[in-house]
Amino acid sequence: MDLIESAEPVTLDATDLRILDQLQRDASLTNQALAAAVHTSAATCLRRVKRLTESGVIERCIAILSPQKLGAGLTAIVEVTLDHQGAEHLAAFEARAVAEAAVQQCHRVSPGPDFILMLQVPDMPAYHALVQRLFSQDANVRNVKSFFSVHRAKFEPRVALPSAG
Repeated sequence: MDLIESAEPVTLDATDLRILDQLQRDASLTNQALAAAVHTSAATCLRRVKRLTESGVIERCIAILSPQKLGAGLTAIVEVTLDHQGAEHLAAFEARAVAEAAVQQCHRVSPGPDFILMLQVPDMPAYHALVQRLFSQDANVRNVKSFFSVHRAKFEPRVALPSAG
């Protein structure tokens, strides 16, 4: 993904915004239930969801799972600073990070560290194994600073929607 998205914003009307709001709450709604919730016909709703998907407004529909119930209860927020920040070095580290299943999010940031990673692993031994694979074996990694979540007060992947205009 590019550092800056080049796509133009999509024009959305009130119906589009209602559809997006409902889908962010529950993407498992049937088209009929979604249409009823946003006060439109099923055919119109289906056509709009298709347009929103094709335009990239809807990137994908997923289920959000409980890490604790699946045995992946350790969350780490990790700052990574590289020795060399050339485009090829940043791209190489990014490719390795996003290839790791335990890396839920990977952000290039500025200023400060080069990357912020959100990791979800079963336990500390799994975290140490990931550290060995991702950070210790890379001669270009200068500094790693990890923070471990002791309590998650909020986890909301929703995007704030603009008002209809």
